[in-house]
Amino acid sequence: MTQPATPIKFYTFPVSGNTHRVELLLRALDLPFERIDIDLRGKQQKSEAFLAMNPFGQVPVIDDNGTIIWDSVAILTYLALTYDTERKYLPTEPKRFAEVMAWVSKASGPIAFGLAAARRIHIFNTPADPAPAHQIAHDFLHVMDEHLATRAWLVDDTLTLADLACYAYVAHAPEGGVDLKPFENVTGWLARLEAQPFFVAMPKSKVGLWAE
Repeated sequence: MTQPATPIKFYTFPVSGNTHRVELLLRALDLPFERIDIDLRGKQQKSEAFLAMNPFGQVPVIDDNGTIIWDSVAILTYLALTYDTERKYLPTEPKRFAEVMAWVSKASGPIAFGLAAARRIHIFNTPADPAPAHQIAHDFLHVMDEHLATRAWLVDDTLTLADLACYAYVAHAPEGGVDLKPFENVTGWLARLEAQPFFVAMPKSKVGLWAE
């Protein structure tokens, strides 16, 4: 695996699942990086300087020696293509590449509109009905649990971007009021990822099922 010329500047927020998936890949690839926490509550992400990097004013963003990439999926793909010379996390064989990207795409679909949306309602105490998000989350988890019944990881028997992209919001589903206990294959998968030597946890918030 190659290394960047200088440490990668990583603009993040401690309890963002989108940024956490990027941090997991940075650590999995053993890449040097400088963590820069953005004050989302203080609207630092809407400052002129930050909007110059990401016009949508969102984390994560990376600055790789002048190459600026925003959006977590785009960053995962960039890092894998640039630094994972073994193609461990994003295989080049067309079928496996497609299978990985199919799961990565769920980060912007049912994970975002189900698990992450329910969690956001609880964390920010927004006046919204979590029921639609809960239904999306449960439908997704049922499919994921069945898929993991015959395999250790989401694609073949190797940890890939598919697993890293899906992990954070699934692991923190209880913060959104979604119980993971019925999904034993999913919780087993979470445990396997959490046992990886590069793994770092995202801070827990005392909301939802973790309120006590």
